[in-house]
Amino acid sequence: MDAAQAIDDLKEISPQVRDVVVIGADGAPAGSSLTQESAVGRLADGAKRLVEAAEAMRPGVAQLEAATLGGSVFVVRDGDRVIAATTSPEPTVGLVFYDLKTCLRSIDESQPPANQPAAKEPAAKEAAAKPARRRPPAQKKADDAAS
Repeated sequence: MDAAQAIDDLKEISPQVRDVVVIGADGAPAGSSLTQESAVGRLADGAKRLVEAAEAMRPGVAQLEAATLGGSVFVVRDGDRVIAATTSPEPTVGLVFYDLKTCLRSIDESQPPANQPAAKEPAAKEAAAKPARRRPPAQKKADDAAS
């Protein structure tokens, strides 16, 4: 599967995910949900800097999350490839990591970069490969502190 299709599938099944960029083994963006090239570059560069900083403290980083009041930034590394995503505040962390790993691993490394057209698969094959849509996580109920 190409990066664009994998990202589309990720955004469909993971409503917490806002922006996504896949960074290829060469360090260049291989696909993104962002439309502005400058925004793609900022997210990709930020993800690389986060991994470098984490590597300096604890070598062998496979995944990380940076949580802010406005949302989180997730970075997952699989071999030489990286996927980075921003999310809404208070995401379901384990689920986002799982979805990012699945997305990254579904991308065929032999596909051409996102700026080159990829050969289309037959529609039936694409439909069969599309992951099932998950329901969004249940909302937390406020504790009844008045009891």
